[in-house]
Amino acid sequence: MPKNSKVTQREHSSEHVTESVADLLALEEPVDYKQSILNLQYILAQIGFSVGLGNIWRFPYLCQKNGGGAYLVPYLVLLIIIGIPLFFLELAVGQRIRRGSIGVWHYVCPRLGGIGFSSCIVCLFVGLYYNVIIGWSIFYFFKSFQYPLPWKCEKSSATTYFWYREALDISNSISESGGLNWKMTLCLLVAWSIVGMAVVKGIQSSGKVMYFSSLFPYVVLACFLVRGLLLRGAVDGILHMFTP
Repeated sequence: MPKNSKVTQREHSSEHVTESVADLLALEEPVDYKQSILNLQYILAQIGFSVGLGNIWRFPYLCQKNGGGAYLVPYLVLLIIIGIPLFFLELAVGQRIRRGSIGVWHYVCPRLGGIGFSSCIVCLFVGLYYNVIIGWSIFYFFKSFQYPLPWKCEKSSATTYFWYREALDISNSISESGGLNWKMTLCLLVAWSIVGMAVVKGIQSSGKVMYFSSLFPYVVLACFLVRGLLLRGAVDGILHMFTP
């Protein structure tokens, strides 16, 4: 603190020193806006880690397949009792000791270090198959610009036929390799290129990507919600899904 400040004068003098609000504010540290931006990017990263394609695509299907509302009951119980506390524990300890998943569990107990390694392996596999899904999404994105839509056909189920014969181009049996699906290979290359550009400069570039990647799923969810509510029998379907 400066020697000529009024707070210092009060400490070394018995005279009454009058302090104004401006004097008190002058002694406060300036707001670190850069740190605030980093905190926002960190929060968006956690939101993006929690909400992804699975929430849009897979979870409603699994919920409906496993009993609808009856499936939601144990899911919410386990989410509140186990899922959220463990997630918060790992984040809180990681922020406190400035370590990753492996370091966090080794810090909690050296015998639990294997949990950190397992978590990294799981994240690796999730990253691998999620990029495949992104490749499929890119393929469908480019195909959606065609008119008429390529999956508007009369052979079997339109979407099923297009998925297996056009998108995946599967062979007739497991003994036939079927060759290289160059369209899907290019889409997968584009997906990995996007990931590479997002992390090319480390946390600095990946943090800026979070503004789009974390908020865009909510835009898609809102669009799907509006579209779903406009379909015939939407209310009956929602009641069937949430009724145990």
